[in-house]
Amino acid sequence: MADPSSYRPRPGQIPDSPGVYKFRDEHHRVIYVGKAKSLRQRLASYFQDVAGLHPRTATMVTTAASVEWTVVATEVEALQLEYSWIKEYDPRFNVKYRDDKSYPSLAVTLNEQYPRVQVMRGPKKKGVRYFGPYGHAWAIRETVDLMLRVFPVRTCSAGVFKRSAQIGRPCLLGYIGKCSAPCVGRVTPEEHRELAEDFCDFMAGRTGTYLSRLEAEMGEAAEEMEYEKAARLRDDIGALRRAMEKSAVVLADATDADLIAVAEDELEAAVQIFHVRGGRVRGQRGWVTDKVEAVDTAGLVEHALQQLYGEEQGEAVPKEVLVPALPEDAPAVAEWLGARRGSLVSLRIPQRGDKKALMETVHRNALQSLALHKTKRAGDLTTRSRALEEIAGALELDGAPLRIECFDISHLQGDDVVASMVVFEDGLPRKSEYRRFEIKGFEGQDDVRSMHEVISRRFRRYLREKLRTGEWSPADAAEAAAGADAATGADGGQADGQVGGEVAAEADDGRPRRFAYPPQLVVVDGGQPQVAAAQRALAELGIDDVAVCGLAKRLEEVWLPGESDPVVLPRTSEGLYLLQRVRDEAHRFAIQYQRSKRAKRLKAGPLDDVPGLGESRRLALIKHFGSVKKLRQATIDQICEVPGIGRKTAETVAVALAQAAPAAPAVNTATGEIIEDEAPASAGASSERGSEQ
Repeated sequence: MADPSSYRPRPGQIPDSPGVYKFRDEHHRVIYVGKAKSLRQRLASYFQDVAGLHPRTATMVTTAASVEWTVVATEVEALQLEYSWIKEYDPRFNVKYRDDKSYPSLAVTLNEQYPRVQVMRGPKKKGVRYFGPYGHAWAIRETVDLMLRVFPVRTCSAGVFKRSAQIGRPCLLGYIGKCSAPCVGRVTPEEHRELAEDFCDFMAGRTGTYLSRLEAEMGEAAEEMEYEKAARLRDDIGALRRAMEKSAVVLADATDADLIAVAEDELEAAVQIFHVRGGRVRGQRGWVTDKVEAVDTAGLVEHALQQLYGEEQGEAVPKEVLVPALPEDAPAVAEWLGARRGSLVSLRIPQRGDKKALMETVHRNALQSLALHKTKRAGDLTTRSRALEEIAGALELDGAPLRIECFDISHLQGDDVVASMVVFEDGLPRKSEYRRFEIKGFEGQDDVRSMHEVISRRFRRYLREKLRTGEWSPADAAEAAAGADAATGADGGQADGQVGGEVAAEADDGRPRRFAYPPQLVVVDGGQPQVAAAQRALAELGIDDVAVCGLAKRLEEVWLPGESDPVVLPRTSEGLYLLQRVRDEAHRFAIQYQRSKRAKRLKAGPLDDVPGLGESRRLALIKHFGSVKKLRQATIDQICEVPGIGRKTAETVAVALAQAAPAAPAVNTATGEIIEDEAPASAGASSERGSEQ
């Protein structure tokens, strides 16, 4: 725990102007980002007596080891820079909203030659018009089904569209009149785009004009005794009215607004947003956050506005935003919203009338969302805090293990040995920092030796980073490296890394690499032998401030180094539940990597070229005989004994293997290395596993 006075800037050093500031911890990781009208006044508030600070603020300033700032010209620039840095650094002590689910939207791909109407989730793409989000995907499909009668826009995938164009026949929707069939030239690209734009206008709330036009056309058709046309227009009007009825009218026509409500307690807050377009509720979404910083309702609203509109442009930002409390810098926030929309945006608190009544409805939804979230065990901050405290008490740690790393070994009867490292911070998975390892240098089912190697490699990277940043002396580094190399040999195996790259590569901006962050607790999947191996690896590197424990699957016992008896946590313990989650996640991640390596290796086998032999029967042959070499030596009658293999297939396999040159070894497509002909006897069977005691 650092003393804030140890890194307090000198008097007069901080400018009295708008800006954004960052607090960093001892590992140079950004833990908090904030903005201020006056950097001098705001930062001075952090360096008063710690006892007088809010508990969360006190925790942040005592965790930090340095502070830095950037001066900007206006408060709007400060708001934008703060949002960018929070998104880039993901600071631990900043409020971070997390969606309580993934919301679908109705999307129209206006960036294509023939725009398509579809359901979309995830990040928004440039050139695509979005409506929603909606609570359920089926609600979007029902609405689209009604509107395709009037706006027969393409809804098919690129593959279906291309296929119909090749064969010269439209799909079923084209035959029943729910698609204008641009794939076969029934309409020109310009006519189809006009249909898509009319669809967008109607969904955007401009319904009155379009319905009036259809009603006028229906009257003209009836007067001219074109009764079939009039009947079709009548049915179109009915379909559009039914689609409109699915969105309740809540405000006056042409009202364009988002309503944001907040429900909070001492630990958490829930945010609900209603999107009103054309006076109708077009979408709803919600977020939940842990209040990891000292923030009031106004601050929560400001963070919600940043997350909601940080990536939006144009009409996605409404004319009016109604909130329960105005942010501290309300004029600057309104100006920032206006810049994103391209016109003036009203940011205010509703005082009376329909808008205030609707705001009360949104607030009730927020209260319900918070109550529902409280029932979710893994997302409950109180539960996670209790779990970390129970782990600290059971393992006799000095403090709660805020960062836990778990390691697991996975192999297939000693072949394709891999390891995983998963990271949990504050009781939640940090998937961006997961790592995986390939174990080489020895053969066999030696989980203990594999665990020793993985722990050594992970913490050797940590010590190298300490040496790079000057936190460690070269003499200490040389001594630890010599001890580790003497015990384990060279740093064997494929590069430790995440998917798609070598993590040891130097960061361009000089920031610490993620292996530089040490855990407070290392958990290994296994019992006493694995724990002893992990502890020995740390001791050889001279690391004595990282706790180690193991979780054995058989009885869910917690093992500590040097102890002959395990620590038994109650089955109802939140601490045991968290350790199980960490262990199971490491096991899943290791198995996933091991399976991917095995699949790549099997694809290079000589059985791939046998006509009519699929993957299932190929794996059945390998499982039955144990290797391709033994299969090559088998008779046709012996091959026929494999379930699913007939005599004709057996003869084909025998001929193909006889013609294949045994001297031409298979090649691992992932690493380029030669694979021995002896494949594991249980390839493709259910014997894949992690280390287990």
